[in-house]
Amino acid sequence: MDSVFVAVGLPAALAVVMLGLGLSLTVADFRRVAQRPLPVAAALGTQLVVLPALCFGMVLALGLDPVLAAGMMLLAASPGGTTANLFSHLFRGDVALNITLTAVNSVLAVVTLPVVLGLSLGWFGLDGSVGLQGGKALQVFAVVLVPVVLGMLIRRVAPGFADRADRPVRILSALVLAGVIIGALLSEREALPGVVAEVGPAVVLLGAVSLALGYLLPRLLRVGHPQAVASSFEVGIHNSTLAIAVAVGVLGVERLAVPAAVYGVLMFPLALAAGFLLRRLAPGRTPAPVTV
Repeated sequence: MDSVFVAVGLPAALAVVMLGLGLSLTVADFRRVAQRPLPVAAALGTQLVVLPALCFGMVLALGLDPVLAAGMMLLAASPGGTTANLFSHLFRGDVALNITLTAVNSVLAVVTLPVVLGLSLGWFGLDGSVGLQGGKALQVFAVVLVPVVLGMLIRRVAPGFADRADRPVRILSALVLAGVIIGALLSEREALPGVVAEVGPAVVLLGAVSLALGYLLPRLLRVGHPQAVASSFEVGIHNSTLAIAVAVGVLGVERLAVPAAVYGVLMFPLALAAGFLLRRLAPGRTPAPVTV
């Protein structure tokens, strides 16, 4: 991949996305964890434990190429973001819970993402050539947390400016996301048809399973429907920009980023389909009249 894109473009792109995330967060979002422990614990347990374990079993069952398999694990370990909040709002989820989950996930990912990725690289025999030790782990910390904290500080010091900047930054983040995905796919353009054919079914399966588990496991714990909808989108919508930036910008392996790039394209129709289905599952929903 072009060195300027890797050295400058990717860090700047991720900084914009994570800064926009930070602009939407306050310290109160973290405090709400104590007020709503069950929905938060259900969603985070699904995101941090259940999903990586299922993804690991899935890539083994599908017999994916080791680098693509590790890329799938990186994607599964990547937290959600503001896109999950948008989908939750569109389909009547508990947006406040989404914001809380996003805040907590952004902090936890500093630890959980390097752990899952490091274990995956070791299992698939890639740790000798694609290491995640020392300085690279610190880079993950920097690209995940520093822009978020900076955004939160801006909101605290200048809330009016943060409110005005929120919409432009969201739009810029969407454009950045599209650019990052296109760049990652173009880096593998010669092998792209075969790679997409190999990894596409795994990406669709991971997306569908993430969205389903995010809803079903909280409901089994008797969490309310709006909270389960919020959990579904938080667990089911992964930060593909972060995954691509770690794969290419930190580890320098373009092929590792392909699952996240393919997911970035397929995630939106998957999330929309899930949203319409979840709307039909809402308790008390009046069935549409049948005309004869």
